[in-house]
Amino acid sequence: MSISYDKLWKLTIDKKMNKTELRDCSGITSSTLSRLSKNQGVSLEALERICRALDCEIGDIVEFRENKVIVDE
Repeated sequence: MSISYDKLWKLTIDKKMNKTELRDCSGITSSTLSRLSKNQGVSLEALERICRALDCEIGDIVEFRENKVIVDE
């Protein structure tokens, strides 16, 4: 499985917020923002801060996706 924060970026667009504004209003670090941009794991505390800042639930900003396995024949 892989992590996707596509929902987070769509939500910030809907709220007319850029990544710097998200970082500032949620109190996350620049390195956390970078990890989010690369669909890498971040702490639950960071996700909680984002949810509080955006007034949303964790399912509104993150999802797990199945990795497709390609088999050579």
